[in-house]
Amino acid sequence: MNQTRWGILGCGDVCEIKSGPGFQRAAGSALVAVMRRDAGAAEDFARRHGVPRWYADADALIADDEVDAVYIATPPGRHLELALKVAAAGKPCLVEKPMGRCAEEGEVMTGAFEKAGAPLFVAYYRRCLPRFQKVAEHLGGMGRVREVRYTLRKKPLSFDAVAGPPWRVRAEASGGGLFMDVGCHALDLIDHLCGPLLNVTGFAENRDGRYPAEDHVELRWGHESGGQGLAVFEFTASAEADELRIVAEAGSISVPVFEEGDIRIETAAGVSRETVSHPPHVHQPLIQSVVDELAGVGACPSGARSAMRTSRVMDAVLSGYYGKRTGGFWNDSSSWPGLSQGA
Repeated sequence: MNQTRWGILGCGDVCEIKSGPGFQRAAGSALVAVMRRDAGAAEDFARRHGVPRWYADADALIADDEVDAVYIATPPGRHLELALKVAAAGKPCLVEKPMGRCAEEGEVMTGAFEKAGAPLFVAYYRRCLPRFQKVAEHLGGMGRVREVRYTLRKKPLSFDAVAGPPWRVRAEASGGGLFMDVGCHALDLIDHLCGPLLNVTGFAENRDGRYPAEDHVELRWGHESGGQGLAVFEFTASAEADELRIVAEAGSISVPVFEEGDIRIETAAGVSRETVSHPPHVHQPLIQSVVDELAGVGACPSGARSAMRTSRVMDAVLSGYYGKRTGGFWNDSSSWPGLSQGA
């Protein structure tokens, strides 16, 4: 395969700048088809981005002989359904994060692609961003990780009361609250930089009461190095914060995960800062790693197995709030013990 020809299922906001152009600009890659259930929106995206074909039907795009690989960019509520169709077609797939609404869905997807002999990648693109590659480079010279602390505080989500909460905080669409949507990025990055999160404990709450899903999560864990971790995700804060701090044997590093900001490095030699800007299309480095792996000239660091570790961590922390993290838990919020406790 000289060039990977991509089709996108769900060409919404994330595809406008973050990901869509990356499929066109990565070496050895081309974006040849897009799909949305709203045919007019699919046609509009294709016209504006110079994509030759558009569809209103997912099956038609997946069956397109000129589509070599598929990117699933829908909300998580449709990931499993669409991923199984891509696996049945035997085509490589890049699916948005988190893989599914719960680890159970991710396991089914992973098994389907393994059975089909086709690769499944997950869009945890921070693993490939230059800023975090630089963090990994510094950590490589600092010895064992002793402590990891992450804090994310965001002001309450604004939305129209008539329209109701957006999909990101509707469990049937996302699997939970904003912890599922953005917390997974931070946890996956920590997994990448410091190793898998082990012996995870924690809790979730709903403090604001503006929607049923959790809006506050705290967790603790360990690493194979012996280091310990603590993270707080607060989505009802009066003041915002975003800091990942990693303390190792020979120094420490602090860096924001979501916001723009410098890398702060502290060692025995003193304190220094480095500015590493994100590329215009933040998914492009990850897309390039996928294309390189498909071409046999590289490897993507974000596959189904690494992504499943993050899904299991989130399930471990959220299970007390939702009571269970298996298919269909999102259908009846009255059965969630965490919500009834917070009422």
